[in-house]
Amino acid sequence: MVKIASYGTWTSPIKAGDTSKPGGGFQWADLHGERVWWAESRPAEGGRVALVRDGADVLPAPWNARNRVHEYGGRPFVVLADDRVAFTHWDDQRVYVFHPDDPRPVALTPEPPRHHGLRYADLSAGPDGEVWCVRETITGDARTDVRRDLVAITASGEVRVLGASHHFMTGPKISPDGTKLAWIGWNHPQMPWDGAELCVAEVGSPAHRVVAGSADEAVCQFEWEGEALLALTDPDGWWNLFRVHLDGTRTNLAPCEQELGGPMWRLGNRWFAPLAPGRYLVVRSGHLAVLDERSATVTDVQTDLPTWAPELSVRDGVVVCGAAGPASEFEVVRLDLSNGELTYLTGGPQDPARAAYLPVPVERMFGEIPAYVYAPSNPDFAAPEDELPPYVVHVHGGPTGRALPKLDTDIAYLTSRGIGVVAVNYGGSTGYGRAYRERLRGQWGVVDVQDCAFVAQQLAKEGTADPARLAIRGGSAGGWTSAVSLTSTDVYRCGMVAFPILDLAGWTSQGGETHDFESRYVEGLVGALPEAADRYRERSPSAKARSVSGPVLLLQGLEDEICPPEQADRFAADLAGSGIPHAYLRFPGEQHGFRRAENIKAALEAELSFYGQVFGFVPPGVPVLDLAE
Repeated sequence: MVKIASYGTWTSPIKAGDTSKPGGGFQWADLHGERVWWAESRPAEGGRVALVRDGADVLPAPWNARNRVHEYGGRPFVVLADDRVAFTHWDDQRVYVFHPDDPRPVALTPEPPRHHGLRYADLSAGPDGEVWCVRETITGDARTDVRRDLVAITASGEVRVLGASHHFMTGPKISPDGTKLAWIGWNHPQMPWDGAELCVAEVGSPAHRVVAGSADEAVCQFEWEGEALLALTDPDGWWNLFRVHLDGTRTNLAPCEQELGGPMWRLGNRWFAPLAPGRYLVVRSGHLAVLDERSATVTDVQTDLPTWAPELSVRDGVVVCGAAGPASEFEVVRLDLSNGELTYLTGGPQDPARAAYLPVPVERMFGEIPAYVYAPSNPDFAAPEDELPPYVVHVHGGPTGRALPKLDTDIAYLTSRGIGVVAVNYGGSTGYGRAYRERLRGQWGVVDVQDCAFVAQQLAKEGTADPARLAIRGGSAGGWTSAVSLTSTDVYRCGMVAFPILDLAGWTSQGGETHDFESRYVEGLVGALPEAADRYRERSPSAKARSVSGPVLLLQGLEDEICPPEQADRFAADLAGSGIPHAYLRFPGEQHGFRRAENIKAALEAELSFYGQVFGFVPPGVPVLDLAE
């Protein structure tokens, strides 16, 4: 029997604790011989990252296969030719090695002179059992005091510098004949999706040459192919696959206005992998596809999972990767391309009874703005005929990122209780070419805010959403857009702002309130200082806390080096005594984004209680969030 109840008061089997299960935390899937490896987030174990082989743990607690390079980290492990495994350990950031049959890791790299003072990432196998990677060295007390080198770590633990070309670099890869190495590098003020260069050097030589990429062309992945290189780069505004020769000549293997690559937020992503001579597996805007250079075509592979992660690993026509769909968070799967057989190595299809409570994302265009609409969905409930649902605009992070049509248990938690969600791929989002991505250049805090507001207003205008119960939510750059929206528009009744950027001047190398990787990101998004100083002040919500359009929920990890707590602390202090209902939840031990099960649960339950208090409903079964004024 379907019950009639107001939106927001529905009960659901999807609990806040469900979002803290490891689904969605699988990453870095890889094949080594016939064995499948991956890293797996463990929120119930304090957020550590375990190493798994063929479904069995090979790295017991308290080992934590994670690193801090660029603060977002990079590929944290590599299986070597003799089956030894090298990995980076979060606690001290050193590289360790062990054999799966005797998992007692031994440190390869020296203990750093200061806490996390040496960091390693994007590990690959070099010659003679060496581990090749990029190393960060912390050189001072400022967050931007960082130097990077390409290094080789020998089996005996000697660390040898291979070279350095740019302020930022990926880990190096050795050529098949062992005489050359290649890597990607870029310098500020470019971010890697603005401009990044593919470099090649002779092993042992300090000199290098650039064979692809520039200040306004971004190489995002490469692999050796004999004496040439295969590279994803975007000279024509779309990441396409090129064969690049060492003299710099190149051929686009299948010219198309499609994104076959993506933004290099982490080091070690794989958007393409060779299948056979002339055929390559690619991730095309999240979809799995095959590129055939003979016909110059890119054809989608038909699978039950429409969203694939950039971690392709292929052997003999079998691909191992992370994949997701509307009813599935990212799981590690094996797909046999010869017969289409898909095998889940983690998780599996949702139980049909539970799947009935999951929303189905509907992709829509609002003018030129793509978005995914998640309507309230619960087979046990219906709302009164005269009631429209509240809707929350979900703003993805980055801002050079995107929303994907996959299960997000945070969203399902809300929709199964009667709260609609719309995830907006505002101007600046990836997956739609460089021109769409660069709509945000100089316009951060304008275009993103306008696009999100337009989508929300259109949903209200067409009668999908209650215009009096619109909210906005986001973390990191999404927290910025949420905060700017609340301080510059009257579209939203309230907003959730998590680990946000709030003060542009502070979030720079001069301001000292962010990490090195993004310390000049704002120059492309807003403008360079001092010329754009007025723009920084005008757009920043940091000085406008008391002008918010409605109540605010702030969430912040206290060990966040990307968006440190100083900015949220100041914003919350300005709200105190303002008469504006607000709450500020601070989470010790959390970095950028929450990893611990208890904190993930507490944050989501607080958000639901917050919406209930603002929108006038009582969500059952959650603690009441204390709102101050």
